[in-house]
Amino acid sequence: MHSEQSTSDQTHVPLRVLIADDNEDAADMLAMILDSKGHEVRVAHDGLEAVSSAEAFAPDVALLDIGMPELDGHQVAEKIRKMAGSSVMLVAVTGWSEPGVAHSQTYAGFDHHLVKPIDLERLTACLSEQQKQKLERLRGVTA
Repeated sequence: MHSEQSTSDQTHVPLRVLIADDNEDAADMLAMILDSKGHEVRVAHDGLEAVSSAEAFAPDVALLDIGMPELDGHQVAEKIRKMAGSSVMLVAVTGWSEPGVAHSQTYAGFDHHLVKPIDLERLTACLSEQQKQKLERLRGVTA
């Protein structure tokens, strides 16, 4: 088990993660989990705050609740994508699990769609994908 952990540590790249959700308890709990895994986390509780935070924080990953006040997750995603381009991974987080909704999230520019409550294994897989891409960028390797 120790050798697996050290191999994982050698490839672990901390990510800058923005969590935008108007459910403060859920957002703060997720932030604590990601922080405990070594990521740098910022939390926003409405769409306008999310855009402002993204501009100042330059996240690698943005977890965006679709049903936020001020600006919804789609509007926030559009603004973040214009700022950061494809370097940021956008993840839609919704309470809706119908297949058509997941398709519309991808169509709207999201890279992934997670349903509340968030499955931590699926989230970890998303983050791992972004860590690999960030590591490649840091090493100067193009995809």
